[in-house]
Amino acid sequence: MQFFAPNLDRKGRIIRGVLGVLLVAAGLSVHGYSVWVCLALVLSGGFSLFQAARGWCFARACGIKTKV
Repeated sequence: MQFFAPNLDRKGRIIRGVLGVLLVAAGLSVHGYSVWVCLALVLSGGFSLFQAARGWCFARACGIKTKV
């Protein structure tokens, strides 16, 4: 099986999409506080949005069982 094969259902994609938007928004809101925290949150949110768009979960691709 391919590593980047889709492994999320609709519910998992929605949850990761919402999480990604929240992380990006949180990152942008703390920009004045710390650039490093901002960068970490925005990158994490971007990766979560990538997972939602692709229908792929990194943890599941590595063999870790997730509830969603």
